[in-house]
Amino acid sequence: MKVLVTGVGGQLGHDVMNELEKRNHEGIGSDLAEAYSGIADGSPVTGMPSVQLDITNREEVLSKIGEIRPDAIIHCAAWTAVDLADEDENGPKVRAVNVPGTRNIADAAGNVYGQSKLDGELAICSTLDKYFIVRTAWVFGLNGQNFIKTMINVGKKYDQVRVVNDQIGTPTYTMDLARLLVDMIETDKYGYYHATNSESEPGGYISWYDFCCEFYKQYGLTTKVIPVTTEEYGLSKAARPRNSRLDKSKLTEAGFRPLPTWQDAVCRYLKEADL
Repeated sequence: MKVLVTGVGGQLGHDVMNELEKRNHEGIGSDLAEAYSGIADGSPVTGMPSVQLDITNREEVLSKIGEIRPDAIIHCAAWTAVDLADEDENGPKVRAVNVPGTRNIADAAGNVYGQSKLDGELAICSTLDKYFIVRTAWVFGLNGQNFIKTMINVGKKYDQVRVVNDQIGTPTYTMDLARLLVDMIETDKYGYYHATNSESEPGGYISWYDFCCEFYKQYGLTTKVIPVTTEEYGLSKAARPRNSRLDKSKLTEAGFRPLPTWQDAVCRYLKEADL
């Protein structure tokens, strides 16, 4: 299967490319950068083909995807810097990437398979008959920056750190999510799904504070973690959701394997990451 992956320079796109390589699919990466510049981890993705692609440039997207003619597209490109997105000068850029950019990908896929149009997720479902929309949360991976990397670096410098304990959810390891995405495109079980790593207990959830305590413990850091409210923390420019829990029951109902527990994901991530 020939699969185009957008945002290959990011955490999830990087792992999706590796997963495609492992399964002998033909992965073609794309990113805004002229050349793929992922981590030097010796992973297959560094040797896989990539193309420069600005998803906000409609003509370019239609042209390049028309040339590639992929059997599937895994769209990982997005503006994910929440605080920067809240700055006035970045507003148009954020929307251009996350809405029209996604619409461009959907329209290009429609040229390959069939139809046309709308905003963000609606651009996908109103344009295509065959699509997977996968909602996730609290993503961390080897390629790029994330909460674990940031907090471990901070924890090495200071005796104590402050972490919010009133925002809840479940983390997601991009390597696990990448496996699921490739599992999905090998089926015809199209539709909307929620996917994060599993909780230790059914219906369970954690806070950013709980998350930090766990990866500090696994990493061996003795830095004191102080729980604070969002208001007490007070540094974020953008409003964060207090509840990021996702109902993942549809995954198992459709026959997909649930992602491993987030504690297991953290353990594997820390073994792989150069921290």
